[in-house]
Amino acid sequence: MGIIPQIIANSIIAGAIYALVALGFNLIYRATNFFNLAHGAVSVVGGYIVFGLYRLLGLPLWIAIICGVLGSGVVGYVLEKILFLPLRKRKSSQMVLIVASLGAFTIIQAVIAIIFSSQFQTLFDSSMETKLYQIGGGIITQVQLIILIAALLIMGTLAWVKERTMFGKMVSAISDDAVVARIVGINTNKLIGRVFFIGSAIAGFAGIMIGFDTGLEPTMGMSLLMKGVIAAIVGGVGNIYGGVLGAFLLGFAENFGVWQVSGEWKDAIAFAILILFLIFRPKGILGKK
Repeated sequence: MGIIPQIIANSIIAGAIYALVALGFNLIYRATNFFNLAHGAVSVVGGYIVFGLYRLLGLPLWIAIICGVLGSGVVGYVLEKILFLPLRKRKSSQMVLIVASLGAFTIIQAVIAIIFSSQFQTLFDSSMETKLYQIGGGIITQVQLIILIAALLIMGTLAWVKERTMFGKMVSAISDDAVVARIVGINTNKLIGRVFFIGSAIAGFAGIMIGFDTGLEPTMGMSLLMKGVIAAIVGGVGNIYGGVLGAFLLGFAENFGVWQVSGEWKDAIAFAILILFLIFRPKGILGKK
């Protein structure tokens, strides 16, 4: 096994993980036009729901995963209804919404730590069979293959919904002009609630997959959020295809960037890319929607 094929495989998997986070983030941003910083903590919720139901209570894995995805969606939906919707009705500024989402992030993270402790946990147990696949000279695990396939399927589904369904067209309408959308009869608050549920459920699935791949910590939400936001900005905030493109570019840049240096430089490379794009191309590669 050569080092280059393995770095490529690692880059693809990292990009798929970032894409899952960026897809949900971009979907919510497209409908609300604000940076929902609570998105990272919501992704962790999904992983810990599966941990509680599967590892602690012994429920079947498939039931735990479904509950984890739906639970993350419900948390995002509740945040929209009890926090963000009242603030929007008061015509709060974008900064107020961002600060509120940061507060929600902190509360969710603290609750997770209180319930499950701050210790590292993993969803993978000894009864699970570890399957390895060789692709182009690189080795990936079964979980990593599922992450990659899921990221591509979710992107394709969201793209189809956006282009082919009334729901997607209404989301585009409120993204362009929420006031006009209300005038023509779109229930924007109800629609945004659905968007929060879907985007948060996608984030929850990402957290679950990461729990099986590398493990869970209450504080991992910030790292996931930052990588998802950077991927979204690089590709184009609110652009579904752009978020995925930015995620894979970030994955490749990080993994090839630390080839000859310490892995601790990954975050520095990611933020250096973010700064460069904010300075020279703030709308991202494919443009902001």
